[in-house]
Amino acid sequence: MDKEPKFLFGINPVAEKLKASPHEVLEILIAKGSSASAFRGLDAQARRLGIRVKYVVADLLDRLSEGQRHQGVVAEVTAYSYSAFADLLHAIPSNSESIWILILDGLKDPRNFGALLRTAESVGIHHIVIPKDRAVAVTPTVVKASAGAAHYLKIHRTTNLRRAILDLKKIGFWIVGLDTNAPESIYSRTYPNRLGIVLGSEGAGIRPLILTECDYIASIPMEGKITSLNVAVAGAVFLYELLRQARSD
Repeated sequence: MDKEPKFLFGINPVAEKLKASPHEVLEILIAKGSSASAFRGLDAQARRLGIRVKYVVADLLDRLSEGQRHQGVVAEVTAYSYSAFADLLHAIPSNSESIWILILDGLKDPRNFGALLRTAESVGIHHIVIPKDRAVAVTPTVVKASAGAAHYLKIHRTTNLRRAILDLKKIGFWIVGLDTNAPESIYSRTYPNRLGIVLGSEGAGIRPLILTECDYIASIPMEGKITSLNVAVAGAVFLYELLRQARSD
């Protein structure tokens, strides 16, 4: 696994990293001349934690963030540490407690990935499952798009997504996949407490092999001329429908 240091950028992602896992922060770099209260807060928090803070020219931050909008702050951090899928199976309680797991089948766009992580964390999801290959990884852009939510989630990578789904089904999970061609609406049923939610890649959707393992396949009703939603938006619509159902019980 890659353990080389990485660079995280943006005020909120860096602030959340300091809260969630400060031991993984090696150094904070702030643009010279930054005087807003947000920067002073980051400086003070980092120094309290014993983390070195340096004030540098903005050009250096531009290079470290590879042209992405860094808002005047970059943190040097250890590489993201993924969780093994086997750890997820051990972490799930054997009782019927309500648990949702987000399963992403080959997502490619880091901003969509980050947006989904942000929504997942906001509805109480703790575990995400992604393929190890041919899918976006947890990058600084993903963390920034998640507004730091990535720091509070366990992201499990697996070499075989279908087998991972089958393993979840063996311990009592039902699997629902979102597909624009499904005749059933997401609002047509009440979903089980232990649920895996599968979202497919941009454009291609869920692969047929994965779709066959879904117990339910549902679509979001569309009333206009546009026939599909961005995957991050579609995921948010469905996850908040699950939350609505859970709160109405």
